[in-house]
Amino acid sequence: MDRPSFDQPFVIGLVTSATGDVPAVSTQLELTDYLGSLKVRFSIGRMKYTVDPGLYAVGHPDKDSPVLVTGNYKMSFDHVRRALSHHDVWLLVLDSKGVNVWCAAGKGAFGTNELVARINLVELRKVVDHKKIILPQLSGPGIAGYIVKQLTGFRVIYGPVEARDIPTFLDNGLRATSEMRQKDFPITERVVLMPVEVIQSIKYVLLVAALCFLAGGLFHKANFWVSAVAGAQFGFYASMCAVVGGAMLTPLLLPWLPGKAFSMKGMAAGFLVFVVLIAGWSIAKHHQLNFIQVLAYLLIICSGSSFAGMNFTGCSTYTSLSGVKKEMRIAVPIQIVTAVLGFGAWVGSGFIS
Repeated sequence: MDRPSFDQPFVIGLVTSATGDVPAVSTQLELTDYLGSLKVRFSIGRMKYTVDPGLYAVGHPDKDSPVLVTGNYKMSFDHVRRALSHHDVWLLVLDSKGVNVWCAAGKGAFGTNELVARINLVELRKVVDHKKIILPQLSGPGIAGYIVKQLTGFRVIYGPVEARDIPTFLDNGLRATSEMRQKDFPITERVVLMPVEVIQSIKYVLLVAALCFLAGGLFHKANFWVSAVAGAQFGFYASMCAVVGGAMLTPLLLPWLPGKAFSMKGMAAGFLVFVVLIAGWSIAKHHQLNFIQVLAYLLIICSGSSFAGMNFTGCSTYTSLSGVKKEMRIAVPIQIVTAVLGFGAWVGSGFIS
């Protein structure tokens, strides 16, 4: 039997099963759990915030207790165990590669093969007498229930979208209401995604600034250092505006931005930032720009913002995997060409007096 470690901080004891001792987990979150969640919100140790895959116990489950399935991204695991207070269940944790259930299902990590393998590894058929396993509804894209039943004998039942509805779902005889089947993407959930996207974008801001620093010094006709510094400023301003548009305004204004594609919404947000930037400089009489320079800012900001906006396709249930792939096939080449044209326009602007 594949056993998770008993040394994990949330393990508070053990429950004996037909296959041996199973770690029992607390349903109360500690300060360290909240601090850990806060860290990953700011992209600190994001891909290492995991728990051991395997079988856990919540409360004092027996052979008749339900079996719930989740992924090994600790934030998802914490939401589930906290929701299960006063319930006795087995919790089967799949190796979702440290990714939340929705994204892992779309990428194949939370999939049929992993579920079948994990059921066999923990010898689940010996742990419980029934043949039912409860999966998160958002895992649906990655799981072929009929294959799971063919290979393991366990029937897949989809639970509610939100972990907080699991107790009611269990108490209602594994029946979900229509409200439990619906998932929206409110502003509070969009806002908490912003820090990690902004922080992950900083490396691109620095890269663009460095590239423009070299290009300005080499290709503009003024003094090397003067031109290089001006280039770095252009790269920094343009790329930071793209980050503001794509990683901040796009999630904030998502329902009101035009278009269905996230790339289009990101581009629209980038255009808003561009207008504010140029208007602000004009009012302050700062940065006297010629037409080519203004065009360069427009192209760089809109293309970068469009690209950053697409990052939210993996965070929202508005999208499907096939739809995301189709959008990327169309949008990414356009974004690359637009960015190159913007960079070329800025390089050429240095030769216009």
